[in-house]
Amino acid sequence: MTEAVGPGTKRILVTGGTGLVGRAIEKVVADGEGQPDEEWIFVSSKDADLTNAVETKALFERHKPTHVIHLAAMVGGLFKNIRYNLDFWRTNVHINDNVLHSAYETGVQKVVSCLSTCIFPDKTTYPIDETMVSTSIPTFSLVETPALFYCLLSCPQIHNGPPHSSNFGYSYAKRMIDVQNRGYFEQHGCRFTAVIPTNVFGPHDNFNIEDGHVLPGLIHKVYLAKRDGSALTIWGTGKPRRQFIYSLDLARLFLWVLREYDEVEPIILSVGEEDEVSIGEAAEAIVEAMDFRGELVFDTTKADGQFKKTASNAKLRRYLPGFQFTPFRQAVKETCTWFCANYTNARK
Repeated sequence: MTEAVGPGTKRILVTGGTGLVGRAIEKVVADGEGQPDEEWIFVSSKDADLTNAVETKALFERHKPTHVIHLAAMVGGLFKNIRYNLDFWRTNVHINDNVLHSAYETGVQKVVSCLSTCIFPDKTTYPIDETMVSTSIPTFSLVETPALFYCLLSCPQIHNGPPHSSNFGYSYAKRMIDVQNRGYFEQHGCRFTAVIPTNVFGPHDNFNIEDGHVLPGLIHKVYLAKRDGSALTIWGTGKPRRQFIYSLDLARLFLWVLREYDEVEPIILSVGEEDEVSIGEAAEAIVEAMDFRGELVFDTTKADGQFKKTASNAKLRRYLPGFQFTPFRQAVKETCTWFCANYTNARK
């Protein structure tokens, strides 16, 4: 039985706690970023089936969190999304609704959910920023704004066009978190918010070549090509561009959002626009990190997916002008080193 939380103590429940970002948060907390008044609880699908409302509510009643970082989701790379768009929609809508409603019903003080830049319309202007998620009227504090004023907000601009067709199921499910956050705030005054990270990578990622995201998939491909003495085949043209954020950097930013960020409007967590790289350039960084000397081949019969989804981190920089991101090639090197050292047990 979970003991009662002492006065002023935060009991922080992290759903998806054994995944890429959950493990990164656990590491930075263990490495000294945690605070004395915080108790951290990392849960996975083994602890509860979050698509089941009864199991989700029981999880919340068992741990009695005061705060929640909601990371749990059905996720996958481009080709898995293309094959299973309906599954991505249904599974994630169930998870998100159950988590947010259980948080409301059990009196959780604050929830920080994880969105994705794929929520934005495919046909849009760049860079993407938070004004495309909400309206251009002044932002109000979650703590200070009466719900009456929040009712004046018009429809979020993320609904002004469909997301990219390759992952519409996942994208629409993530959009609905923002809708629900606004609804819970307007109707019940709940402090539910969300972050929008760009492409996350790091230790404990899913390195499955077929179903994982692009960078961990490439790391696995380079590992196998080097081991087998074969060419490295990169799916697509290598021209699409992405902003990659190291999972440990994102973890540190999650802690700041949980403790300090008091807006219902989501905030983009990303490296700068100037740090955007092509898939080809990302592959070159991995090749260098793993000292691969073989041939590189681009299989242009494979889909590229969305060409770009450049995001602005100007709002984040206004809050945290001095935040230092890990240089991309250093982060890639650390991730490759972790994967090689943990190849037997890594998700792949």
